[in-house]
Amino acid sequence: MPNGKISMAVIRRLPKYHRYLQELLEKDVKRISSKELSEIIGFTASQIRQDLNNFGGFGQQGYGYNVEELFNEIAKILGLSKSYNTIIIGAGNMGQALANYTSFEKFGFHLNAMFDINPRLVGLKMRDVEVLDMHNIKAFLQESPTDIAFICTNRDGAQRVADQLVEGGVKAIWNFAPVDLKVPEDVIVENVHLIENLLTLSYFLKGIAKK
Repeated sequence: MPNGKISMAVIRRLPKYHRYLQELLEKDVKRISSKELSEIIGFTASQIRQDLNNFGGFGQQGYGYNVEELFNEIAKILGLSKSYNTIIIGAGNMGQALANYTSFEKFGFHLNAMFDINPRLVGLKMRDVEVLDMHNIKAFLQESPTDIAFICTNRDGAQRVADQLVEGGVKAIWNFAPVDLKVPEDVIVENVHLIENLLTLSYFLKGIAKK
């Protein structure tokens, strides 16, 4: 187990390790060195060794890493050895796109319900998952404990939704609304602010255009 607090930078690199190792497994690669892995992923070999050493020694001097073992260990570190119950709040374009993304289930994230306040959307089904009336969220959370909620509402309603989710015992929120949510310290929020990401691209594109 890791000692001390792992930096957020290291944690955010773990999914990339997981993805590339999965691709190596699909190519039937059995063993790989940190140097070879660095050429594939783009991190330095030293960075890779430092990152992985936060969680224990996985490689062997002169041998490298067993790809399958390392993949499985990183999956455990990422919490992929269990499954998670999820819901989507907001059944508009973004919510529907997430509901139709089948890869979530491959990693153990199971969508159990969607919610919306729009009566025209309530009752619709996305891949057999029914859109429920948001007024029923409290009762639903009492009957169906939920690990992760995806917030796909507008900015005005997002904080109110977050408050309801916290009250219902949800401990992790994936927030697509363009607003920073206020939640208790024991609730995890991962923000995906699409416009901010697009503006970052715009910044770098401006620099390229000047050259």
